[in-house]
Amino acid sequence: MKFTKMQGAGNDYVYVNCFEETVADPQQVAIKVSNRNFGIGSDGLILIMPSDKADVRMRMFNSDGSESEMCGNGIRCVAKYAYDHGIVAKDEITAETGAGILTLKLHPGKDGKIEKVRVNMGPPRLTRGEIPMTGDGEARVVAESLAILDRTFRITCASMGNPHCVIFVEDVANFPVATYGPLIENHELFPRRTNVEFVQIISRTEISQRTWERGAGETLACGTGSSAVTAACVLNGLTERKLLNHLLGGDLEMEWADDGNIYMTGPAVEVFSGEIDL
Repeated sequence: MKFTKMQGAGNDYVYVNCFEETVADPQQVAIKVSNRNFGIGSDGLILIMPSDKADVRMRMFNSDGSESEMCGNGIRCVAKYAYDHGIVAKDEITAETGAGILTLKLHPGKDGKIEKVRVNMGPPRLTRGEIPMTGDGEARVVAESLAILDRTFRITCASMGNPHCVIFVEDVANFPVATYGPLIENHELFPRRTNVEFVQIISRTEISQRTWERGAGETLACGTGSSAVTAACVLNGLTERKLLNHLLGGDLEMEWADDGNIYMTGPAVEVFSGEIDL
């Protein structure tokens, strides 16, 4: 199987061009290629596929083989690959995902290859039924109490096509993400599990985020998570609608625009290509 390793703000995936390749069992392939000791090493597997609804289609599998609806950092790399490798020949494209069809604006560098992508992530889904969470399906979850072990957190939840639980902390760099992340990911409140974002407010226009990703553990960045965090910051009155988010793998420019959509701008980088015998 031919593949390309790509990363967006350190969120790295193995990409397969399914215009040319066939992946019969993507769940098992994701587990194999993601292993950082015995495989290629990644946060998961992303398939770049033909679509009858958009310019390309993305399917995304976590390192444990589970399929997720969307990946914000991954979709930027899909757009870069599609442009750089001649699948599309325009600087604004559409991509079909499990969270719907997204529009992406591509920014080429001096060499003509894409360096940065702006993604219209769509509007955040804010009711318990949309996230999904147990309880009143029409209610929002903003600063709701959740007791985990010895602590009670104030959680704000949203979906960007996949579920997110946002928690504000004072010192995110030293927060025990690996302790609380999996407990919240698998909490009974979330029937499909959830991604968990731990966020420190730096100023009205700047934040810092760490992410425990559903099915992958802590990752260096999460684009859908950054989008959910942007909404949570605004809903809690903590920031402006436009902000800079510092993640472990790099920075994302975020905006919850007046049209109701969240826009994310960030890097997309091709690391290397190769072949693997499956």
